[in-house]
Amino acid sequence: MTAALRSIITPTAILRLVLGWGVFIALQFMGSLLAPPVPLPLLVTALIVIIAVILICAFGVVTEAEHLANRLGDPYGSLVLTISICLIEVILIAAVLLGPGDHATIARDSVMAVSMIILGAVVGLCLLVGGLRHGALTHNRTGVSNYLVMIVVFAALAFAVPALIGTPDGAYEIWQEVPIIVVTVGAYAFFLYRQMGPQAHEFTEAAPVGVATASASSTAETMQSASTEAADQADDAPQGIVEILSTHRVEIVVRLVLLVATVLPIVLLSHDMASLLDDGLGRLGAPVALSGVVIAMIVFLPETLTSLRAAWNGEIQRVSNLCHGAQVSTVGLTIPTVLVIGMLTDQPIVLAESPINLALLAITLLVSVIGFSAKKVTAVQGAAHLIIFVVFGLALFA
Repeated sequence: MTAALRSIITPTAILRLVLGWGVFIALQFMGSLLAPPVPLPLLVTALIVIIAVILICAFGVVTEAEHLANRLGDPYGSLVLTISICLIEVILIAAVLLGPGDHATIARDSVMAVSMIILGAVVGLCLLVGGLRHGALTHNRTGVSNYLVMIVVFAALAFAVPALIGTPDGAYEIWQEVPIIVVTVGAYAFFLYRQMGPQAHEFTEAAPVGVATASASSTAETMQSASTEAADQADDAPQGIVEILSTHRVEIVVRLVLLVATVLPIVLLSHDMASLLDDGLGRLGAPVALSGVVIAMIVFLPETLTSLRAAWNGEIQRVSNLCHGAQVSTVGLTIPTVLVIGMLTDQPIVLAESPINLALLAITLLVSVIGFSAKKVTAVQGAAHLIIFVVFGLALFA
């Protein structure tokens, strides 16, 4: 037991935790010094330190996520990282909503930025990297289709429908919020149940071409040999998730705690960095919305690194589980949460998006549906996703 814990809680893991939490605590004591306007040398130094610590912690999160993924298998392994980061992101947005000031559009701006980063930048990079290294990649079309269906529905409920049936400023009426919360939470819970239960096999890597097909001219002896081999494989079948959790209970719990403890400083430091970025971007004359995109990119940095590594290894279904799963979880958790907070605190929650952002999100979803409906995905499709994300960046400055 002690040896196993030592192999998990390594000196490097402890150093990451000390750096992450130490810098966060130090920033809390320096609150008055970092209040805008911050002297330029201090501003640059603080940003460099924060970004460096975030990168160090991000690599730690990727390490723990990969250990869990290897132990649990997909979709459970990918789901652990996705849910962890999305829950913390939801908590962060909720904390902003419950704080002082007017934050009616914080959920809309955050979720839209995350959506375009995941579906545009991260998916695009992964398809480009995986396609250039391995050629066309085969994915599990049924699993990806389930993701995309949920993404389209949740995106419509979050960004389009409020503009059509809500208040003039793009918020749902109180009587409309309750059914939206119920159907969103219900659909997300049902999706998770199917993903982790009866349909779990649809979110695993697709079998390589030719493995599952037998030659039509096989002799009886070959068929008998294949049957014997299949029986042997059945005996060596991988453990079920319940058996894995029972056998490796301590390792899984410790790694989960370590993962969350390493993710938290990333999110908290990103939150503290927001005011510094706003100050710096304001001096440069850059749009304020750009800081939200930067924060969202940093918060999802661990998932981005894990997705790129999976693409490098040719694990395209794992890329989908991480990216598309993160998108489903982000919207499925964030929108109901902020609507509930708005109802309890009597705050308006503006969700309706601008026409240009709606158009770019719709184009991204259309490209995703067309691309992943094919048997294989390629680097060309990745380039298309990246082009849309570049246009989204241009729209921020328009």
